[in-house]
Formats: sequence, C-alpha cells, structure tokens
Amino acid sequence: MHGEHMPDPIHSISSNLPYLRRYARALTGNQGTGDRFAAATLEALLEDGSALSAASDPKVALFRAFHLVWTSAGAPVGEADTRFSAIAQSHMVDLTPNSREALLLHVIEGFTLAEISTIMQVDQNHAADLFDAAVREMQSSLAGRVMIIEDEAVIALDIAAIVQEMGHEVTGVAATRAEAVALAARERPDLILADIQLADRSSGIDAVNDILRRFAGLPVIFITAFPERLLTGDKPEPAFLITKPYSEEQIRSAVSQAMFFSSNEEIHA
Repeated sequence: MHGEHMPDPIHSISSNLPYLRRYARALTGNQGTGDRFAAATLEALLEDGSALSAASDPKVALFRAFHLVWTSAGAPVGEADTRFSAIAQSHMVDLTPNSREALLLHVIEGFTLAEISTIMQVDQNHAADLFDAAVREMQSSLAGRVMIIEDEAVIALDIAAIVQEMGHEVTGVAATRAEAVALAARERPDLILADIQLADRSSGIDAVNDILRRFAGLPVIFITAFPERLLTGDKPEPAFLITKPYSEEQIRSAVSQAMFFSSNEEIHA
C-alpha cells in the first residue's frame, strides 16, 4: 500500500463541499435545509471516515454518504417560502420518485450514470430510467416568461433558443445592469437567467438584486466561470448556478429546476 496514492479525506471533503452544498440546496429547495443535511453528512464521515478513505473516487463516496443521510431522514424538502416554492412542492407529488436526484447528479454535478448508480444505490439501467423520467416530467410541468442578462450576443442567442425550444417565452436580452432593470420593468419575467460579469463591467448580481427589490420572489439562475466564488457558505447564496462553459442539458435542467424551487433573497458577491 503506497500512502502517496491514498486520498486525503479532509482535502477530499473541503474540495468537494461547495458542490455538495450546491446539490443539497437544489435538491431540497432551501439553503438552510440543504446545509443541515450536508453538515449531518460531514458529521457522519468524521465519526466513520473509512468509506471515504477507501473510495477510489472520494467525491462519489461523499455524495453517496449524503444520500444515505438524506434518504434515511425521509428525503425532506425545505419549507415553501415563496409562491414558486409552493408551486414546486405541489408538483413534486407527480414526479417519479428519485428522478430529480438522478437529473441533478448527472446534469448539474456531472456524474456518469455508473457513478449515480453507486451514489443512489440502484443499478445503472434504473439510474438511466430515472434520469429520462425527470427530463420528461420536469420540462413539461411549467412554462413561463424568461429574461436573459448576458453581454455576449452569441451566448445570449444560444440560451434564448434553448429556452424557447423548451416552450418558454423570452421577454428580452439585456447586456448591462441598467438595461436589465429597464427590461424587467417593461416586461415582468417569471425567471431570470443572468451572467455574472456584464459588458460595461457592471455586475449581473447587482442587476438581479435591483430587480428583486421590485419583484420579490423571482427565481434566478446565475452563470459563472467561477462557481466557488458564490458557493462560500455565507448567506444568502444563489439557489441555481451553472458553470461556464455550460451544456444545453445544463441550461434545460436549471431552467426546469428554477421553475420548481426559487429564492428571493438578495445575493452578495
């Protein structure tokens, strides 16, 4: 046994914790609820870290430990604190059980179906069926008006095309903070999809906060090349975060997820 090849459990946890927290937040629909289960997972691993130490992929082991903790508690979601959260939870009863976990693990966190089968403790064919069911059911459940804040025209057009193909209406595209605030005032959206860094060096976060002060409760999806800057553990945090470069699958999944669970809290850079 060569010590230099053994994973360092503490390093494995710290490097993957932001992503576990992102996943827990999206899964439960509530930052506080997600963080409680992430913390309970860490406590369980600190008591018995053998599974993490012996794992060939510590990230898979960490997420598997989370699922054991979360499912043993009855797979709860957070309290509905906005109208979008209430709508989301009313739709949850119609979803195939466990399908949402498979969708998030594959599209948002980038796990393969084989890894998902390990995390969720199901066979790989069942994991694939769950993923397909989630895509089918969640994308058809809600439709609305989507506003895009993005300063790169090609990316904005690409996102708009994906959103429209899903059956949503795009209210418009804004490239700066001022444009975004004006657009939202003219055309109130049901969902905002925002880049972090905008053309005139203004902030997509500031633009969103300006809009949320007028229209509290709108779900927001942020796009950034540096997710760790926003996944810090400080409150509040963005509920929905896509990492650049993104895939079409990620946009589709995040839009569907954001229509299910949302946060109207102000976000700090």
